[in-house]
Amino acid sequence: MRIHESFVQPETDAPMLSRASMTGWRKSLTTITLLASATGIGWAQPDDVLLPSPILPVQVSTSPSNGDGNPYGLALAPADFPNDAIISPGELLVSNFNSSTTPAQGTTIVTVDPHSGKTGLFFQGNSPIGFTLALTIARVGLVFAGSLPTTSGGTAQPGPLDVFDAKGNLLTQLGSSHLVDGPWGMALNDHGNTAQLFVANVFDTKGHFAGSITRLDVSLSASGVTVLDAITIASGYKSAADTAGVVVGPAGLAYDPQDDTLYVAAEGDDAIYKLKGAGTTTKNLGKGQVIFDDQTVLHGPLGLIFAPNGDLITANADPAHFPPSATDPSEIIEITRGGTLVRKFSIDPNPGAAFAVLVENDGPGSERLVYVDDFLSSCTVWRLAKLKGEY
Repeated sequence: MRIHESFVQPETDAPMLSRASMTGWRKSLTTITLLASATGIGWAQPDDVLLPSPILPVQVSTSPSNGDGNPYGLALAPADFPNDAIISPGELLVSNFNSSTTPAQGTTIVTVDPHSGKTGLFFQGNSPIGFTLALTIARVGLVFAGSLPTTSGGTAQPGPLDVFDAKGNLLTQLGSSHLVDGPWGMALNDHGNTAQLFVANVFDTKGHFAGSITRLDVSLSASGVTVLDAITIASGYKSAADTAGVVVGPAGLAYDPQDDTLYVAAEGDDAIYKLKGAGTTTKNLGKGQVIFDDQTVLHGPLGLIFAPNGDLITANADPAHFPPSATDPSEIIEITRGGTLVRKFSIDPNPGAAFAVLVENDGPGSERLVYVDDFLSSCTVWRLAKLKGEY
């Protein structure tokens, strides 16, 4: 494993903090304890009790030695990921959007061991890249990472979808010829040697703001990807420049292969949509059906995942288009697939900190809740133990 010694935390030490204080710890602990003891985010049984274990989480800096910050993408290595990879099954990748000086010019993807807090370097490229929320890992040994860089003058540009092997080598880039232009989010329907990549684009093929979703039907191997078909399956989402977040547009995607439905966190529309038939359609489905658009709750939803009970969990990015109030910054939101608000909680008292979130199954009786904090440039891992209920 290639490691930056300057930001590695020894496994025997407490996890590294980035600009965190005891006050911050108390706020985080209070938030998660209330969340866990109330009913627990994403767990179906009302009598379940979920408590953090241990009391303090693993919290690590995601800023490597070159100073990159503002983590956007978050992905988990699957159980059958190759043995000779930089990351092991169950470890995390986090992609950085900003460089130490400039928005959307980050060049690094870092590794995080959620058990020990040890961090390392998966990839470092040449500026500008601007890695986005679009980050996923295929079990054959490929990593897909979207980019949306800015010019020296701060103007957002459409970037490609980078494809890496399991050792962090850049293999190829998928761009306009494959209907990929400024990938802001993505989802993977992984079948092993074949897959479907759903990519949320901020730009069109001419470089104009135009939010859309592309489905790529691909064949995969450890050495690369072959695009068999590329089709625009959704369009009409608002995308634009944003003074706080560089851009807004369609972002987080969550695909359920059981009923062939893709859920879309449309940051620029401040709404959650669903696209029925996303994996099989041969035509453009438009924006799909709105399932949640409560403007008092949503503030530019970005990350989107399924909770263990099947609900949707999204993260408010708080762009300038949809700023939060003083009482609800950087919130993670849980809603049912039918559009009912379940709960919400803030991960940071500063706006614009909630971006990517995931839930990892850590074996019988517990789960891990993981999220990145864009303000602190950190990744936090809570182990939530289920004390009552069934697994």
